[in-house]
Amino acid sequence: MHSTPCRKRIWGSLHPFVEHGDIMGRSVANTQFLKELFQQNPYDEYHFFLQNESQCRQLVRWIQLALPDFAAEDRVRVTTRPQLPDALKTTAYHCFHLSDCIEDTASLARVRNLHGCNIFPITGPTHSLSYAWYPSAFLGHMWQGTCARDAVIATSRAAKCAVENIYASLRQAYGLDERYRAPAVALIPLGAHLPEKKDSCGTRDTARKELGLHGESRVVLITGRVSHYSKMDLLPVLRAFQRLFAAGHGPGSITLIVAGWTEQGDTTPDVLSGLASAMGLQLRFFHRPDDQVRDALYRAADIFLSPSDNVQESFGLTVLEAAAAGLPVIASDWNGYRDLVEHEKTGLLVPTLGPADTRAADTAARVVYDNHYHLQLAQQTAVDVPALTAALDLLLTFPEKAKTMGAAGRKRVLEQFTWHSVVRRHIALWDSLAATAVDEQALRAIRHPQQMDYAAIFAGHPTDRLHGGLMLQWSRAGQAVYRGADHPVIYAGVDDRIPRNALHRMLFAARSPVCAANIEAVLVQHCGMTAEDACFLLLWALKQDLLERV
Repeated sequence: MHSTPCRKRIWGSLHPFVEHGDIMGRSVANTQFLKELFQQNPYDEYHFFLQNESQCRQLVRWIQLALPDFAAEDRVRVTTRPQLPDALKTTAYHCFHLSDCIEDTASLARVRNLHGCNIFPITGPTHSLSYAWYPSAFLGHMWQGTCARDAVIATSRAAKCAVENIYASLRQAYGLDERYRAPAVALIPLGAHLPEKKDSCGTRDTARKELGLHGESRVVLITGRVSHYSKMDLLPVLRAFQRLFAAGHGPGSITLIVAGWTEQGDTTPDVLSGLASAMGLQLRFFHRPDDQVRDALYRAADIFLSPSDNVQESFGLTVLEAAAAGLPVIASDWNGYRDLVEHEKTGLLVPTLGPADTRAADTAARVVYDNHYHLQLAQQTAVDVPALTAALDLLLTFPEKAKTMGAAGRKRVLEQFTWHSVVRRHIALWDSLAATAVDEQALRAIRHPQQMDYAAIFAGHPTDRLHGGLMLQWSRAGQAVYRGADHPVIYAGVDDRIPRNALHRMLFAARSPVCAANIEAVLVQHCGMTAEDACFLLLWALKQDLLERV
């Protein structure tokens, strides 16, 4: 029986959004999304069910430090995931939003369908989509318990196409008919961190001085992971500069800056520095820049360059941030980049050429490291070097054209890609999904096909299994507990399933021999327990020698 209490608008999640460790586009986007959601504050409460107490403490601390005024409103509830089923029974959620669309989506839907007092929307965004084990997770999305209120939020047209292709290939490979529903695929981009305009937050010359850049050379900036196997290969960039110098551009007139995350011990920066030095290119690396250095780099630069060639990339947050800083962007015509750069208006897109058949990489992907198959795929994705050279030549030769493109790019970001507008689009989507009609009762009893039925699968392990006819009575230890002369040890993690009043009621019911079915009925009728929880308590009491078989 599912009752619907007086509804607040309550937003929920299983993920903290604020991630610690390596700084990647995903972690930056998730943190900025959550911060903007709290700043807009469209819901009465925000409930987080996290994996452990450490995650809970970290999230609470982040909210207190980043948004003290919002924290003071006390609208956030943070607890661990074992509390989720009981919360769903008593709280009507407006929606649950996850920090990615891959993991936990199907599991949350099953818990929602079974325990929820309402069928709320479940959504999550795309980030990287290329890991070899992801189809197994996406297959889990396709079951009869997925409903019209569930959606994957693709951050680009390319990501939307990729997700739809994954669902279509799984449907064909496993012969799944339309009963096995996949979530809808909506399209909402990520937003941009908005640095101040170059002329309003320190001049170009001031930024260059801060960064130790000297002279009047034109600065071309690349930011992101410095990795040929997970982001982009920079060797074609050096080839493009080699062509530029051969065509008459003086090597001393251009500085290339590469700034971003580097792996400890990776020799790639040293290799690139050596090659650049040999051809006369001024190359500067800024390893793992903080926000202050990153913003200074945007102010100091003249052109932003991102020749991504890796299928891990699905959006292009650095491209958006560069455009927000007023820089013209030269980017590969690849994945989400084509959503962010208007060719010949806000920048230039460089053609790419990819393989028509990847069976060797496809087959090896599940038995080799992620970096290996991503490298294999990236090395057969060609960014057109002559076209890249021509794009650099155009913007280096005509700086006013570059400035015009940069201004147009910033205007487009302010109109379409601020975190404020992105979060507003999410809110509108959640409202629309919540209003979509679904057959709530039909969803309740559907078991997920990948869900383990432990009792059935491991039926052969125990000597016997609990059944209603089993005769029980309290033991000497059970009598002592009932009278308060002894106290059972209850482990953390199961304490919420052993209420003191139910324990006493059970022991009293078993003061003389009685069948398990009768004790179960007492616990259900007088203690409000489910049949499963009543059976758990009986078996636990037998395990702890509070009950004994007769």
